Amino acid sequence: MRAQKLYAGVTLRETRQKQGLTQKDFAAKLGVSLPYLNQMENNHRPVSTTVVLALAQEFGFDVTQLSVGEAERIVADMREALADPVFSTTQPPLADMQLTASNAPSLARAFLELHRAYRQGQERLASLDEALGREDSAMSPSPWEQVRDFFHYCDNYIDSIDRVAENYAAQAKLSGPNPLGSAHDWLAEKHNIHLRAQNTDVLRHYDPAGRTLTLSAQAATSTKLFQIAHQTALLDHDDLLEATLDFANFNTPEARAICKIGLANYFAGAATLPYGRFLQVAQETRHDLELLASCFDASIEQVAHRLSTMQRPGLKGIPFFFVRVDQAGTITKRHSATRLQFARFGGACPLWNVHRAFETPGQFLRQLAETPDGLQYLSLARDVSKQGGSFRAPIRRYAIGLGCEIRHAGAMVYADDLDVTNRQAFEPIGISCRICERHNCHQRSVPPIERRLQVDPNSRSTLPYSIGEP
Repeated sequence: MRAQKLYAGVTLRETRQKQGLTQKDFAAKLGVSLPYLNQMENNHRPVSTTVVLALAQEFGFDVTQLSVGEAERIVADMREALADPVFSTTQPPLADMQLTASNAPSLARAFLELHRAYRQGQERLASLDEALGREDSAMSPSPWEQVRDFFHYCDNYIDSIDRVAENYAAQAKLSGPNPLGSAHDWLAEKHNIHLRAQNTDVLRHYDPAGRTLTLSAQAATSTKLFQIAHQTALLDHDDLLEATLDFANFNTPEARAICKIGLANYFAGAATLPYGRFLQVAQETRHDLELLASCFDASIEQVAHRLSTMQRPGLKGIPFFFVRVDQAGTITKRHSATRLQFARFGGACPLWNVHRAFETPGQFLRQLAETPDGLQYLSLARDVSKQGGSFRAPIRRYAIGLGCEIRHAGAMVYADDLDVTNRQAFEPIGISCRICERHNCHQRSVPPIERRLQVDPNSRSTLPYSIGEP
């Protein structure tokens, strides 16, 4: 596989400025010439191995921070934003977007925030809802979108919370024969909290005055354990959660409140599936989701989501993408530690096997997929229906997708009988029709913004138009 060049000019420049060094002094410490450092800081040259080693030796720099992942996520988001019809006559080339993401990431994020505000304003106008005319209807990202993007750009891994959750799991003996009882004992001994079960649709309710935590009797054991761990995060590690929220710097109290729930959920997931043990078992079982779910008494969705967060520096797992969609194709959860990025608005590519999972309940669907940039993936999909707990309660139906680049297929039990060397075995998929470059997609819903269209009234193929060059 062709190695990627690493451009990290912004990181180099920030490191130098934090040390209070001139370019000349910084170049001397890194063992490079002043012109060469200048070219690296401006992303005209990639960072060399010599410079990476010098950063670690001279400044104790964590070289795992030198990653192209964030720039790739920004480029993917910019491409989707620029596919908006409002930009139809001003399409910058991909090289310009890559340069902006690498050299001016703050400017790129500001642009994405501006576009998101524009979209939200348009949606409000289109829906003619009650927000029209209200004083608080100024265009701004929704709290949910702010929180989603916070986790997205944290690579869905928050080291400090992950580690304290792992320590809690060990101290509370959650890996023992009765993890639910151990979690309850922890609350009782540390906080004098009594646990009770009740037939209710409310999964968890904590009464501080009565020192009582009520859980739904209808919930599965794994869900009850998750909810106890969530409450433990709020009780034992509130200072850490608040410090993380201060770092996120949300501009609305609603976004901060939603994110605090998300951080407590993150703690709960990391506690019930502790990093080191979970990674070891995942590797031993070759990432068999059913075996993992059985070993940790968790759901398929929980273990799939956890696999996508295994990005601890020095102990990383396979980079996975994870997504959950509803029956309308709307993405309700998304994260990618791979180079594949999901659409920020709308649904996923209809050619992706996650949409077919609703047709085969209880079964794993496997797909060898290739994106327009030539990258190949192994993709798994499965439905994850959630029972309501009573006869008339509605059933919530979702499908999840989990995948990795094909170079990791050897570590996946699901690839054993697939011909990953056969190029013809890979199905074409994309991200969003508006930024997909494929010419003959039979599922295309709208033309790609970056391509010229040619319409011949006397000829009709798969599409009523042909797609030309940009």
